[in-house]
Amino acid sequence: MTVNAVDTIDIGHSHQRQPLEWLTVAGFKSIGPVQRLEMRKVSIVIGANGSGKSNLVEVFAFLEALREGRLQEYVARAGGADRILHFGAKTTDKLTIEASFRNDANQYEIALVPDDADRLTPVSKIWNRAYLDRTRACFGRRQLYHVHNTKIRSIRRTCALHDNAFLRADGSNLAAILYLLRKKHEGVYDLIRRSVRLVAPFFDDFVLMPTPFNENMIRLEWSHVGSDAHFDATSLSDGTLRFIVLTTLLLQPKRLVPSIVVLDQPELGLHPYAITMLCSLVKSAASGTQIVIATQSPLMLDHFEPEDLLVAERRKGASTFTRLDSRNLDPWLEDYSLGQLWEKNELGGRPQHRERSDLTT
Repeated sequence: MTVNAVDTIDIGHSHQRQPLEWLTVAGFKSIGPVQRLEMRKVSIVIGANGSGKSNLVEVFAFLEALREGRLQEYVARAGGADRILHFGAKTTDKLTIEASFRNDANQYEIALVPDDADRLTPVSKIWNRAYLDRTRACFGRRQLYHVHNTKIRSIRRTCALHDNAFLRADGSNLAAILYLLRKKHEGVYDLIRRSVRLVAPFFDDFVLMPTPFNENMIRLEWSHVGSDAHFDATSLSDGTLRFIVLTTLLLQPKRLVPSIVVLDQPELGLHPYAITMLCSLVKSAASGTQIVIATQSPLMLDHFEPEDLLVAERRKGASTFTRLDSRNLDPWLEDYSLGQLWEKNELGGRPQHRERSDLTT
């Protein structure tokens, strides 16, 4: 069945971005050494609980903290450098991240070591203001979106009307973003509204206006089909609200979308049809940005190509990541979908392993 939620319309021109070609990470949390990990337009990370898939997406949050000058704040929130280094400072004395853009034309490296105050200190000779500025320009802005139940509560509160430069990682300024889109990007706003209605048929439209007693604030409200009554976001289920956030993120004008969008288990609380819709939105958005998704949903796998999948596994205490090879999967895919093969433990990334075909490169 074809999902027609994403119509072809002009949703803005994307600014020039340099795609991330590969990433090398050594010494970060469960990740020992991962060398030149290929990054595609869409990378779907699967694996058992504790395999390290969330730590891979967390690398992007770490890079974002570096880019914004919040390194020590990130380290403190994580519990200190010893909690970030692979098996602690006694085992790992240095954390290294390398990134390459545009076929190795631009490569960047950062190395950090722990100090006596349990902080991380950059030690690379190339770590200077010029390097930091170039990295900021090349990486652009990245956001890690994990709209879990705790963050859902922040979406239901009022937010500043003019907090609309970009959709925040916790979705807390969703109402302000939707208000901007309705005023300045009517086609995008209408597409978001129609996409939400496909998943939540009772939903009619957003009701977006500054709050009566403070015109600098706004709260997310909506109207029900066949009723003139207004409801606030507390009347929406967590799954519905999560889908609204993800839909807004992926359909907003490309100039507002981060250069790399990282989604951690976006399928939580979503109906299978909503997951199908989400995959359609992801593939459409990937024409203008790179998307990394950590998921446990076999259904989500069915909507992507084998080469889009990264299989996370623990080997000798360290997380490894390998891409599938479609050449070895063709006979299997005649009878099974990718999600079914994962459930049958033929792709790896499962808690218990048995002897299987070599399907990874």
